[in-house]
Amino acid sequence: MRPEESWSRVGLVQCEEADSALEEPINVEEEDGGLQICRVCGDKANGYHFNVMTCEGCKGFFRRAMKRNVRLRCPFRKGTCEITRKTRRQCQACRLRKCLESGMKKEMIMSDAAVEQRRALIKRKKREKIEAPPPGGQGLTEEQQALIQELMDAQMQTFDTTFSHFKDFRLRGEDGSIWNYQPPSKSDGKEIIPLLPHLADVSTYMFKGVINFAKVISYFRDLPIEDQISLLKGATFEMCILRFNTMFDTETGTWECGRLAYCFEDPNGGFQKLLLDPLMKFHCMLKKLQLHKEEYVLMQAISLFSPDRPGVVQRSVVDQLQERFALTLKAYIECSRPYPAHRFLFLKIMAVLTELRSINAQQTQQLLRIQDSHPFATPLMQELFSSTDG
Repeated sequence: MRPEESWSRVGLVQCEEADSALEEPINVEEEDGGLQICRVCGDKANGYHFNVMTCEGCKGFFRRAMKRNVRLRCPFRKGTCEITRKTRRQCQACRLRKCLESGMKKEMIMSDAAVEQRRALIKRKKREKIEAPPPGGQGLTEEQQALIQELMDAQMQTFDTTFSHFKDFRLRGEDGSIWNYQPPSKSDGKEIIPLLPHLADVSTYMFKGVINFAKVISYFRDLPIEDQISLLKGATFEMCILRFNTMFDTETGTWECGRLAYCFEDPNGGFQKLLLDPLMKFHCMLKKLQLHKEEYVLMQAISLFSPDRPGVVQRSVVDQLQERFALTLKAYIECSRPYPAHRFLFLKIMAVLTELRSINAQQTQQLLRIQDSHPFATPLMQELFSSTDG
């Protein structure tokens, strides 16, 4: 989604899947029900690999070719071989060229050590689940376990916590110019940049991830397009704040986003009381709860499926979905948290979500006032501001 695009039916419905820093595929189907095909060889694809919809064969080929780091030459000396399922093994050079032309990215390949570490983590989690069943109560139902897993998969596919792809993100001004900001580098290697001047950049980047998070969830895709748009308009800011909280460091007051560290720097104090203080207070309050990743994604789902958002038509359906996510969160806490130390955690989380709703409305109004005197928002943000009813 480009910054200059307005928040419209086309922008929301046709938004491309977010780039993933992991090697796990995003299994999707064409809108007409047909299967996707590999963008390299035309074989049946099983998901997104290194930023492109491909088959398992081309995924493995690209990974091996990039790791070997050798210069391949076309044996036919043309460099234009047609790559199909039957011919893909005949010319490695042209197959690699087709991979790169299709958009596959070398930087998204995990190291061997990272792959092994991830596999070990998955095995350990499975072993712990078998050896240590949830204490007390009936535990999570199969439906609730599947629901949490679907949310976790959606989060993993659409939330690049390293911000590895944000480094090349640029804003296009109304006059068509490109703003290429180069922040100063600190001695520790981090780039400390003020939050507000880059709010438009990071917001547009995060919006894309949140939109695709919703699109991966089957319950969301089953809703009418009009309700999907209304829910995203109302919840996008809230979901972004929840995602940002996972990267917030209460000791330094910064958001660790890969090699970038965002912090509040306001030497004139103009925005501090109006905008920054309430947001900082909220992040500190939420961070103190020390939530699990599962609790964060369930909070995102509860925020997304809010039946009282302006424009929602199937309110009863959305209400039932929100209740299902809330009950799953409650069951997860009862199964995963020691009693009685965390017996009030569910109530605290629900109170936080209520506060988040208020923060959303307040921030929107304050940003509109700031926009009047210090224009900074992209057309996408401006459309969102004008459409949000606190």
